[in-house]
This record gives sequence, structure tokens and C-alpha cells, in this order.
Amino acid sequence: MTRTGKKSSKTPSSTIALNKRARHDYVFEEKFEAGVVLEGWEVKAIRSGKAQLTDSYVLLRDGEAWLLGANIAPLNSASTHVVPDPQRTRKLLLHGKELAKLYSATSQKGYTCVATAMYWKGNKVKCEIALARGKQSHDKRATERDRDWNRQKERIMRHG
Repeated sequence: MTRTGKKSSKTPSSTIALNKRARHDYVFEEKFEAGVVLEGWEVKAIRSGKAQLTDSYVLLRDGEAWLLGANIAPLNSASTHVVPDPQRTRKLLLHGKELAKLYSATSQKGYTCVATAMYWKGNKVKCEIALARGKQSHDKRATERDRDWNRQKERIMRHG
């Protein structure tokens, strides 16, 4: 504990990658935390900041969740006996009840499951996935309008 009463951490942020496009294209209904099954070279690449979640989504098949479209670029110094695949399908670790809830919701019309963030939790890599509904173009415009108005309000309050 520091003098201010807050815990100090070694890293300034535990966030590895964010999927900003998902926040723009979808309305999140419910969020889940899932573990990610990774290979050694992937963990090393993630530590050096080579992960991207843009255009990634979650596929539910045979009672398991899979992360598709996530890109982890291999390091140049990766092991010589491993052939790295940056777009590899990675398994997500969730509880049975969470999987059942996701499966029943995605089988309904209009729901999808997207990866929203990847972050460190201790020494483990976790992926935040969200049950989401697609936004219409007028919803996107309304969100943008609200964001601009909030920004203007802040400006007015600061200089007011």
C-alpha cells in the first residue's frame, strides 16, 4: 500500500488488447470472463504487445467456446522448432453454466458473442467476451451524437 491508500502495481495497465470496433458495432447485454488456452510463443508475443482483437469473435461448438480471428503476431526470436500460426483458433475456458447461457442466447435471433478485451489477471491471460446484439446505423449515429454532446458539456463546464 502506498501513502494514498491505493495498491501499487508493477504494470501501469493489465489490458493487453481492446476490440474497439465491437463497442461501435454492438450493444453489449452481458459480459463474461474466459481463460485462453495459449502456446508458449503466444504468451511471449503477448508480453511484448503483439496481440490484436479486431474482427475477432467467439464460436460455440460441441459445448466448447473458441476464439476466432484474434491475431497474435509471432516474435522474430520465436523457437525454431515451432511453426507459429498468428490466426490460430484458440480455446476459451468457461464454466458449464456460462457456456449453456451463451449457447442458448446465440441460438436466438440477433445475438452474437464477441471478444471485447484481453488482459492479464495475475500471470494468466483472460479474455472478456460479451453477449451482444448488433447496432443499427441509426443507433450508431445516436451513440456518436451523445458522445459529442457529453464532450461539449465537459468543455462548457471547464471554461464556463
